Amino acid sequence: MGKKIRNRMLIIILVTLAGLAMIFKPHHKLTVQDFSSWTQIKQNLGENIHLGLDLKGGSHLVMQVQVDDAIRKLTQQNAESLKARLQQKNLPFTEVKAEGINQVIITVPDPSRNGDIAREAENDFGQGWTVSDRGTTLTATLDEGMANQLRDHNTDLAKQIIENRVNAFGVTEPVVARQGGEGTYQILIQMPGVDDPERVKNTLNADSNLELRLEAKGTSVYPSREAAEQAMKTLPGGPDQYEVFPYRERTAEGGSAAEQWLILEKTVVVSGLDMRDASARQSATGSSNYEISFSLTQNSAGRFADVTGKNINEFLCIVLNNEVKSRATIQSQIHDQGQITGAFTKRQAEDLALILRSGALPAKAVYLEERTVGPSLGADSIRQGVTASVAGLLAVIAFMLFYYRGSGINAVLALVLNLILLLAALVMFGATLTLPGIAGVILTIGMAVDSNVLIFERIREELRNGKVVASAVDVGFAKAFLTIIDTHVTTIVSAIFLFVFGTGPIRGFAVTLVAGLLANLFTAVFVSRTIFMWHLNRKARVETLSI
Repeated sequence: MGKKIRNRMLIIILVTLAGLAMIFKPHHKLTVQDFSSWTQIKQNLGENIHLGLDLKGGSHLVMQVQVDDAIRKLTQQNAESLKARLQQKNLPFTEVKAEGINQVIITVPDPSRNGDIAREAENDFGQGWTVSDRGTTLTATLDEGMANQLRDHNTDLAKQIIENRVNAFGVTEPVVARQGGEGTYQILIQMPGVDDPERVKNTLNADSNLELRLEAKGTSVYPSREAAEQAMKTLPGGPDQYEVFPYRERTAEGGSAAEQWLILEKTVVVSGLDMRDASARQSATGSSNYEISFSLTQNSAGRFADVTGKNINEFLCIVLNNEVKSRATIQSQIHDQGQITGAFTKRQAEDLALILRSGALPAKAVYLEERTVGPSLGADSIRQGVTASVAGLLAVIAFMLFYYRGSGINAVLALVLNLILLLAALVMFGATLTLPGIAGVILTIGMAVDSNVLIFERIREELRNGKVVASAVDVGFAKAFLTIIDTHVTTIVSAIFLFVFGTGPIRGFAVTLVAGLLANLFTAVFVSRTIFMWHLNRKARVETLSI
C-alpha cells in the first residue's frame, strides 16, 4: 500500500472515529458502563442530539401584543408631564387630558398664550406630535406614521422580553420570532419539552410593575380605602401628591391578614426598570416562605441611597402590580440591594424573580393560538421518521449493489460515513433535529447517492471508450468533480436562504441539508476515491472493474 493511500485511509479512520465519539460521547466522565448496553448508548445519543417541538413534544403559542395600549399609556404620560410643565412655566390652562389613543386635549381660559403652550407641548412630546389651535382648545395628535413605528418598536421590545423569560426557563432550543405580515404584531413561541403550558403562559404574559415608594409621613395603616382617601386630603401638598394602595400584612404563621390600605407618595424611588438582577431564596426568618432578593443598577443605587439616607425611621413600601407586598422601616441607608418579602411559595418566588430579571412588557399580549404536542406524538414522529430513513437507506443500498455490483459497496460505505458525519455536525453545532430535519436527512441520502451515480457513470463511459481501469477512474472523478461541486454549491446557497429567512422547522431542514451536503463532498470525492485507489493498488494491473 502506497504512502499516499495510507495517509488518506488514516484521515478517513480518524474522521469516522471522531464523528462516532461526537455522537455517542456521554456528558459526564467516560466509563465502561456508558457503552455496556444499548439502552445506555441510546441515552447518550438522546442527550447529544436536541429534538425540536414536533419530536420532543412541548408548547406552541402565538401571542398578539396590544400595541395600542402602549400608545395609550404614552399619551397618558404625556398629558401628566405637560400638566406639570405648564404649572412650572406658569402658563394658564383649565384642563389637560388624554383623549382616545393618540390625542392630548388642552383647554385654556385665555387663548393669548396658546403659542407658548403649543411650543411646550411639541418640545415635551417629541417627534411625531403636532398641535392644532382652536381658540380655547389645543389638540396634540400623534401622526399615524410615528404611531406605526411605535407599534413595531413595542412588538420588538415585547419579543425581546419574552425571549429573555423563555431562556430563563432553561428550554432547549426555543423559538421566539415575529409572525404574520405588516400590522399583525404577533409573536410565535415554541418551547420543546415544556409540559406545563399554563405556568408558561402566566409567566410570559405576567405584569411586573415593581415600584419602591415612601409611605406618606404621619400616616398609618387604614382599615378601608375610604378612610385612607379621607386622611389623604389633609396631607401637606394636597391629595394629588399621594396614592392609596391595598396591603395585606403577614401573620406570624406566614399567612395574610385582612386587606388594609396605605397612603404612599406618588414619586417612585425605584422601579422595575432599575433592576440589575433578581433571584428567589428561602426566607431568612426560618419559615417555609420564599422571598426575592434584588440588586439595582449603578445609577438607581445612588438615587436609592440618597432617599433612604434622608428618611431614616420612615416606612419604605415595595409595590408590586399596584399592591403593597412589603412595608418596612428604613433603619439605615440602603445602597444597591434589597428583598421583596411575602407569603410566596418557591414557584411563585422563582417566577416573579424571572419576570423582574427580564423586565416589564411594554403592553399586554393576548394568546391567539395555543397548541401542546404530547411526548407520545413526538415519539410516533421519531419512529415514523426513522422508519422512513432506514427504508430509504436500504432501498438505495439494494439498488446500488444490484446496479453497480462491487462498486456499489464503495457507495454504501461512503453513504454510511455521510450519515455519521451529518449527525456529528448536528451535535457539534448544537442544532435541533425536527421532523423537517429528518426530511433533510432523507434528502441528503438521495444527494449522496446522486454524487456516486455521477462518478460511476463517468467511469463507465471512459471504460466504454476503451480506457484502462486506472485511467478511467482518474478521468471519471476529474470530470464528475465540477458537476458535483456545482450541484452542491447551488443547493447549499438555497438552504442558506431558507435558514436566514425561515423560522423553526424550516431552519431545521436547512441545517440538516447543509450539514449533509458538506459531509457528502468529503465522502463522495475523498472517501470514494480512496477506496478505488486502494482497490487498484492491490494488483500491479487491474484489467476489469465491477461497476
